Amino acid sequence: MPTISVDKAALFKELGREYTTEEFDELCFEFGIELDEDTTNSERPIVDGKQEPPQLKIEIPANRYDLLCFEGISLMLNIFLGRKSLPNYRLVPPQGELETIIVKEDTARIRPYVSGAILRNVTFDQARYDSFIALQDKLHQNLARQRTLVSIGTHDLDTIKGPFTYEALPPKDIRFVPLNQTKEMDGEELMTFYEKDKHLGRYLHIIRDSPVYPVIYDSRRVVCSLPPIINGNHSKITLNTKNVFIEITALDKTKLEIVNKIMVTMFSQYTAEPFTIVSEHNNETRVVPDLSPRTTQAEVSYINQCCGLNLSPEEICRLLKRMAYNAKPSNESPNLIDVDVPPTRADVLHQADIMEDVAIAYGFNELPRSFPSKSGTIAQPLPVNKLSDIIRTEAAMAGWSEVLPLILCSHDENFAWLNRKDDGQAVKLANPKTLEFQVVRTSLLPGLLKTIRENKHHTVPIKVFEVSDVAFKDLSLERKSRNERHFAAAWYGKTSGFEVVHGLLDRIMAMLKCTFVTGEKNLDNPAVANSHYWIEELDDPTYLPGHAASIHVRIGGKEHVIGALGILHPSVLEKYDLKYPVSTLEMNIEVFLPKKKNESAMRNDRSNSK
Repeated sequence: MPTISVDKAALFKELGREYTTEEFDELCFEFGIELDEDTTNSERPIVDGKQEPPQLKIEIPANRYDLLCFEGISLMLNIFLGRKSLPNYRLVPPQGELETIIVKEDTARIRPYVSGAILRNVTFDQARYDSFIALQDKLHQNLARQRTLVSIGTHDLDTIKGPFTYEALPPKDIRFVPLNQTKEMDGEELMTFYEKDKHLGRYLHIIRDSPVYPVIYDSRRVVCSLPPIINGNHSKITLNTKNVFIEITALDKTKLEIVNKIMVTMFSQYTAEPFTIVSEHNNETRVVPDLSPRTTQAEVSYINQCCGLNLSPEEICRLLKRMAYNAKPSNESPNLIDVDVPPTRADVLHQADIMEDVAIAYGFNELPRSFPSKSGTIAQPLPVNKLSDIIRTEAAMAGWSEVLPLILCSHDENFAWLNRKDDGQAVKLANPKTLEFQVVRTSLLPGLLKTIRENKHHTVPIKVFEVSDVAFKDLSLERKSRNERHFAAAWYGKTSGFEVVHGLLDRIMAMLKCTFVTGEKNLDNPAVANSHYWIEELDDPTYLPGHAASIHVRIGGKEHVIGALGILHPSVLEKYDLKYPVSTLEMNIEVFLPKKKNESAMRNDRSNSK
């Protein structure tokens, strides 16, 4: 978790009283943060000939971006203590036209998103200026992932003139004087100049190999910044800066707007009134930042159940006010409260987050303590996992060895090497690090064959199996993909071993009480009427012609094709560098579940079993 340092005297002045270390540590605990160190009695560094004043080093939860600076901590603690009311963040329309950032289409090749804001009539002193710069650095290291996802540039608006343009140009076409330098450089020269810089050198890789670099110009073609590396010296801010132009570029639109809101809300208290910017992106115009609160609802019963309390809606609303929420009982139901989530709280995603803040405001030490006799349950496996364990046991007792290969494989291993065509159902990685991990497997066979290949020096025959998931695209689901539990086995030996694999199939089916039938499936036989299976000849390029079969089952009156078994084609063996024949079996075992349920239904069943 990030740790920030704040001036002890300044913070206690903001909080309206002096605290001992123990008292402030207790306050931090009550609020959900942690005092890491008080440097009052420690040796402190000398800065500009003066000893650094005592600092409080406070550990902040990684998702509380609004607490990464002095301004955020002092404001939230004052609201928690009841010394300040909730801030009313709002955008004030400017007297003239809105400033505009026009985004060129080429930026989609390198860093597609941009946002901005203007803070008017800022009053900086050294402490505020340092906090302003430190917040940018904390956001760069934390939410922005070392500037790879988001980067922030701040400028003295009085030295530049809008409208601004966000472009992507070849490095040689970008020339400007970098921050705190005197020599003009182009993009390539800048990369060479900063490659040994301890601070900026670690960010160069983000854009260095790209044919175009992102750049922000003002209306007079003055370079404001080369994100995510460095700003231009022309527009650098100082203690005398009165109007600050903040520009933010990103790969992720959600994180882009979070950073914009945090920067504006934290330092708008030092301005007369914040202004807005219009950002145009590929003919899509939006006004940023959006400081309106997010409206959501929370259940009174859920909050009380989780906290072990019996609070009324009005009491919960009063507690939420201590945590900087606006909340009121809902008109829809007495069990609901309407909650306005402030723009600074990007971490609030679910009513569980609201419940946690209610518990903090009430006091964790004040929550009633009891044994979980009413909510204690005996853990039960999901049906699909229980079925998988049964099949594992039977296969192992039949003399087969279980293997656990990786779920990712190359595109060729999943398709071409098995003589299969890509049917568009595979889940593909957008940016795979190596050719070995391009897709999520749609079959267990590649993993089994690679395992045999790496162990082919062992004595033959090699008999291996796996019971695990494969994945397929499914646009009807929220996740746009689904998992399917498969069982697969492979025999590698000097003979084909087809009869051994077929015998394993018969044993697994017998254990599942699924009877083998021949001929016309003998549907009138009472012994096989409910659950039975048979095999039919299969023409599949994965297998040797005439030596493969599809597996059919009829369960509950419905027929399913659940898999295949056969002797692999010699071209498949050649791809996997195997010199002996291989017989394989693979089938979908989910059809044998008593009743297939989705994961949320299973979770509901388990929670209702109390």
